[in-house]
Amino acid sequence: MKVGYLGPRATFTHLAVAKFFGSNVELIPYATIPSSMDAVEKEEVYVTVVPLENALEGSVNLTLDYLIHETPLYIVGELIAPIEQHLMVHPDRKDHWGEIEKVYSHPHAIAQCHKFLHQHLPHVTYEYATSTGAAAKYISEHPSEKVAVIANELAAKEYQLHIVKRNIHDYQHNHTRFVMLHPNKDYEVKNNERLQSLGYKTTLVVTLPSNRAGSLHQVLSAFAWRKLNMSKIESRPMKTGLGNYLFIIDIDMKMDEVLIPGAIAELEALGCGVKFLGSYPSFQTSS
Repeated sequence: MKVGYLGPRATFTHLAVAKFFGSNVELIPYATIPSSMDAVEKEEVYVTVVPLENALEGSVNLTLDYLIHETPLYIVGELIAPIEQHLMVHPDRKDHWGEIEKVYSHPHAIAQCHKFLHQHLPHVTYEYATSTGAAAKYISEHPSEKVAVIANELAAKEYQLHIVKRNIHDYQHNHTRFVMLHPNKDYEVKNNERLQSLGYKTTLVVTLPSNRAGSLHQVLSAFAWRKLNMSKIESRPMKTGLGNYLFIIDIDMKMDEVLIPGAIAELEALGCGVKFLGSYPSFQTSS
């Protein structure tokens, strides 16, 4: 089975995919989140894995927007994994890393290490890469540049870089949600028994009727009186004009035959639009 993921090799997504699927599948890296998702739709891969949310930086908006507006895919599973950021350089610069002039990495990785960078490397400039793995690959191919990268330990091994400072992230409880996407909403993801099961989630996208006072309150009430626990609610622009928003809602429950369908029916009766993004198992892995 071919599994796509946000590449190149040694990204945090690669780590998550490898931990979940092990060595029983062929892993195919893609350069961007959209290309990773398009690959499933084009049947280049059977399932793909992309980041959805980070504990420090919030949602990965590109994943959300592409999933909502562009692709007919469903979330069929999620994996929550710890994120450990390290500062690394080309081996030729391991004794002179204090002379670096630029830090290269994914925007989220740089933001997650802001305190360390401000205290220890206040003089450097930042340049953003499509992923931590892409940044590590670039550094390995350009030893003459005075550049450091923020990435994971797998990237250091993959691209033979030298770690000069470990665990430079600002907060220790840093985790990322990675989601598995598939065209069939009923596709079942099974635990490989190496991961901790966290139960199920159901994700919906809700659009409100226009010019109706209290409509968001009515939406929340539809879940509240049914005792459906919403673990997350987030707004995103509908891309139809200023002031037009949709709401992504995570419910800590597997899609059933009564409660969630009843809530959806109530929302539709109120004039809301409801899009189903998936009902899926959630797993967690240790570092």
